[in-house]
Amino acid sequence: MKAADQPAFGRDEEAVLLLERTHHRHDPALLLPVSPHVCLACALELLPEPGVSLVRKKHVVSCFQNALVRHTSLVTQLIAQDQRVCNRFIRVLFGLLSKVDDGSVADLCIEVLIQLITQLKLEQTIHFLLNECHRELCSMPAMGGSLATMTLLGKLVDAIPGLADELVMEHGNLMEHLLRGLVYPNEGVQASICYLYGKLYSSPTVAEMLSGHFREKLCPLFLSTLDNAQTKDLQINCLGLLRQLLRYDLFVSVIMGKSVLVEAVENVERPSREISLPLMLKKFLVSRDEVLQVASSYCITAVLVHSPLKHAIAFIHADIPEFLFEHLSSSSEMLVWSCYNCLILLAEEPLFFSKCHTVYGIEAVVRSLQRGLQMTNTEVQKQGLLLFAEIMTRQPEEIRLFTSSAMCRDASVALREAVSSPVLDVATEALRAISAFLRKDHQSSLPVQYGALQALLEAMLSRCMEFSQTPMNRWSLGYACSRNSEKAIIRKGKFLLSTLEGFRNACRLAVEFQGEASTQENPFTAPSAEKEDTLEAFSEFLLSACDSQCIPMMMRYSEEATDPSLMEVFLSILHSLFVIVPHMKVKFSRKLAESSFIRLTLELKARFCSGQSHSSLNQVCSSFLYYMCLNLLLAPEKTDSPSQEELSAVSEFLQHGLPQISSSTSESLAFLSDPQCVEVAARQRQYCILLLFHLAHIHEDRFVPEADLFVAVQSFFLSLQDQGEHPPPTVCKAAIYLLAVCQDKDSTLGEAVVSAIRKFLEGISDLRLIYTHHPLLLRLFLMYPGLMSRFGHGVLELWFSWEESGYENLDADLPPGRIVLPANLTALFQMLRSTPSTLLILLDLVYSSPEGIARKVLIALRTFMRENEDVEVGGLIRGHFLLILQHLLMEYRAATSGASGNLPLLLSLLSLVQMRNESEQELDSMAMKLLHQVSKLCGKCGPAEVDILQPSFNFLYWSLHRTTPSSQKRAAAVLLSSTALIELLEKMLALTWTEAGSPRTSLLCSAWLLTASFSTQQHEGNLQVHQTLSVELNQLLKTLSFPKKKPALLSAAILRFLRTALQQSFSSALVDLVPSGGPPLSAPEDAVLAPLGTSQVLSLLIGLQNLLVQKDPLLSQACVGCLEALLNYLHARSPDIALHVASQPWNRFLLFTLLDAGENSFLRPEILRLMTMFVQYRSSSILSREEVRLILQGVALADLSNLSNDTLQALHGFLLQVQSTGLMTDHNTTQTLQASLEGLCSGAFPAQPPLQDMLCLGGVSVSLSHIRD
Repeated sequence: MKAADQPAFGRDEEAVLLLERTHHRHDPALLLPVSPHVCLACALELLPEPGVSLVRKKHVVSCFQNALVRHTSLVTQLIAQDQRVCNRFIRVLFGLLSKVDDGSVADLCIEVLIQLITQLKLEQTIHFLLNECHRELCSMPAMGGSLATMTLLGKLVDAIPGLADELVMEHGNLMEHLLRGLVYPNEGVQASICYLYGKLYSSPTVAEMLSGHFREKLCPLFLSTLDNAQTKDLQINCLGLLRQLLRYDLFVSVIMGKSVLVEAVENVERPSREISLPLMLKKFLVSRDEVLQVASSYCITAVLVHSPLKHAIAFIHADIPEFLFEHLSSSSEMLVWSCYNCLILLAEEPLFFSKCHTVYGIEAVVRSLQRGLQMTNTEVQKQGLLLFAEIMTRQPEEIRLFTSSAMCRDASVALREAVSSPVLDVATEALRAISAFLRKDHQSSLPVQYGALQALLEAMLSRCMEFSQTPMNRWSLGYACSRNSEKAIIRKGKFLLSTLEGFRNACRLAVEFQGEASTQENPFTAPSAEKEDTLEAFSEFLLSACDSQCIPMMMRYSEEATDPSLMEVFLSILHSLFVIVPHMKVKFSRKLAESSFIRLTLELKARFCSGQSHSSLNQVCSSFLYYMCLNLLLAPEKTDSPSQEELSAVSEFLQHGLPQISSSTSESLAFLSDPQCVEVAARQRQYCILLLFHLAHIHEDRFVPEADLFVAVQSFFLSLQDQGEHPPPTVCKAAIYLLAVCQDKDSTLGEAVVSAIRKFLEGISDLRLIYTHHPLLLRLFLMYPGLMSRFGHGVLELWFSWEESGYENLDADLPPGRIVLPANLTALFQMLRSTPSTLLILLDLVYSSPEGIARKVLIALRTFMRENEDVEVGGLIRGHFLLILQHLLMEYRAATSGASGNLPLLLSLLSLVQMRNESEQELDSMAMKLLHQVSKLCGKCGPAEVDILQPSFNFLYWSLHRTTPSSQKRAAAVLLSSTALIELLEKMLALTWTEAGSPRTSLLCSAWLLTASFSTQQHEGNLQVHQTLSVELNQLLKTLSFPKKKPALLSAAILRFLRTALQQSFSSALVDLVPSGGPPLSAPEDAVLAPLGTSQVLSLLIGLQNLLVQKDPLLSQACVGCLEALLNYLHARSPDIALHVASQPWNRFLLFTLLDAGENSFLRPEILRLMTMFVQYRSSSILSREEVRLILQGVALADLSNLSNDTLQALHGFLLQVQSTGLMTDHNTTQTLQASLEGLCSGAFPAQPPLQDMLCLGGVSVSLSHIRD
């Protein structure tokens, strides 16, 4: 088939676009040069042609639209080149639009017209089209055919900005046609007109111009249309128009102000009735169409935005809230979000709560929150949290919102999840919701869910910690970086503020619950179960959380910025914690003070609260300082608590003075120094400043320059003195403490200040009221004679009363310089060195103070004298010793607790003072009086009074050994004249056989040593004996012959006594060694050895050998000395028996047992003395000639320079004994012996410093020379 015979619409696509019979006459310029090749002239002729099919026309228009989209500039140039062509084309398209019934063709024509008009952007073209529309509407007898025109106008106004204004101003006659169409019974036409109206009223200018039109004509028609709308298009467009109208207050008032009387629409028989907008919107809200529900809620929101209090009542009476709450369960995020908005605005009306809509809907809100947090739409989450916060905030207290604790727990869980959101805005809204949620009436459903609340607060604080530690973005530099940094700090501050507000509400909740027994703990917990979900546990959590999280966060933020509102909330939290956990308020206050919170609060007041600014912050700061100061005063550290009367006085001046303090530190110091401050208010302010500085210093927050503070406090004292005022004791305590701690080494108080302080203190009944335990305060009182003479005794007594009991742990046996002294004791010793007269006060304390204080004083004095041997104290305090001792002796028999407790301490100190004197001293009259008093005291004691007798015996023993021989004789005479003392010693010695190893063992040691000393002095000086002392000889020998784990010192003391008796050949006038009733001596040799028997001598020898094997240095010296005395005693009576005893085979075994494997182990004093005896008695079976030769060779080869004087003396005695006996006949050995003797006698060896002779071993004074020599 040929192409010419084909039908037109079966031809080539581009050929269809051309009108063949006329196209050849058309100007080629009207043909598009690109595909599709549309000829504009052909289109103008083809589209109006009645004979052309609608399908072809639609194809032509579609191709033109395609070309317009693909080649916009070419098409617009083609049409715009001739305005007549342009107008003709628009008229043709509009004509086609008006005449076709096919909706798809109409829509296509509308789209092309809109696209063409918007691309041409020609004003005359727009007006031409509007005129065409008006002409078309005017030619219509009825509005049934106006749908396309109205649709075109609506879309045209929507597409061209500003067209709405021109349409109303220049084509206002169109408005009457719109009203005609609105009453026409065709919902399609009505929908298009509502759409056009909506676009017109979207312009504020048009809305103002058409306000009268709406009020007078449109409003009733529109509301009737809205009420009667059946199709979804009309309903949606009506709601769209309504939403635009509701943007303006005027239209809202018209619509909501009164019900509108709507008449029956034409051709519809319906009685007239009143219609209200809330009811109409409710109809759409309860529909099942989600779009209508959303649109309806938008309109409700639009009304309420203007004035919730004015319009919310109508919606509440229409039960709108009920359906809004129901829609919160929808899965549509848009619907839920719009319902949230409506409810938030309705919540501003109290009727919303009084009609219990919230009680009905709170569960729905919580459930929707839980679902919303699973979604990704953060706007929904934020609005839901905002609604929850509004309900929590505005709910009346008398209407309980949560009817069960389970629902309250669910809300806590939802809020916990919300505040943990990574989206900052969501977490911020959650914080506000938490703050509102933490209200007493919301948490009163029993049992109170303390565990859930704690978990909620933990999540809140954790999220805040996480955000506060987020590093700022460093991508930008310069000004932009600084600006971003400031914004980040502000964001952190706001987030922290919201967190702290929530925490403050939790604290307030805990305070309110404290007064209700039903909220203290879970009443449904089993009695045996561990009660964790309690108010007490919750309160302790609040304190712990504040300490570990709130305070660190706040301190970190304060390093970047200081926000007064934030600090106000923070300090109110700290204040409330004093009430929440009362048993921890003191400890918490101390920690705050140690963390510089006094300084922080004062700086805050100085920065923000000067004048009348930030009055609420000033009140919070003052209240916080007030309670913290009272807490610190209630249980102060290192000082006594003030009385209730004193606390009342402090409370009064704190309440009046703290709000007046808003000055810097320098200004406060200047005010404190001002002598013109004589008014009551000014003085109270000074008191407050002093007290705050005092408490800060006590807790190591020294933010005030100490030199300036030292001057200011002095001025304060002088001002008080000038005015004749007496400050409260607490203020006086603070001022004195500050003077003490701020006084440096170079500054001193003036006489006037010292006089003023003394005057104030004399007016105070008890020094405890002003005392603070601190070394510098003690130094202040001891430094100035005017203060020390009057108050030194009382202050020192208070000092020791506050000292810890650790004094008892000071080891008196350690050598000087090795004791680790407490810091306070070191400070006291420095004062004693600088002011030795203080020692007299300390001695008075030993007598006059309670036993516990006296013991501490004694230990301090004892340690001081041991650690400061260069300080001479004997002459200073001996006279005091005598006076105090006389007083105590007078009171001793009265058995008062103070006297009986302090007397042993004083005696111990007396003994210690003597122990310091190593050189022999002459006893003066004062010493003799002391000796007499002590001996007299001993005579009045029984053996059980160890605490008195032990230091007394030590004193007496020292007096007999560390003085000159003449003084020793005088002392012995004084002591021997005390028959009571001798009788006591006899009783004590008799106890040895029964109480060895008892707590009195040390006293027994002293008794034996003292008795031996008495016997020696009496024998050598032939002193008069007033009372003899009996000792059972058999018991004595039995004790030494069969030692049963006796203490080494006791054995040494008994050996020293026996040695004395042997040296005196048992002929002492003082000591009577009596037999114990054993069998009489029968052998002839026994009579020679009397009172000893041969068997006793041998048993004693074995006992001495056993004691020597113990290798105790002191005991070994005592054993060797006793063995020497024994052999001398035997040799004087029977040389054969002496030789027999010295040659006992066991003596050799003993000697080699004492010699260990070390090199030159024989160079020990006890071994050398033992070998000397064996050489003296020619006991070759014990020590052979060859062995002596080897010893002499060892001496010749040994380095003797490091040997002690005792060892050298024993070695010299050994060598002399070997030489005198002529034991060595070999010439070489004789020369070696002579050389060794000459070396020892020549002093070639450097003299070793003498060892301390008088030692205190286990509390017993022992003279080494007495044991050894």
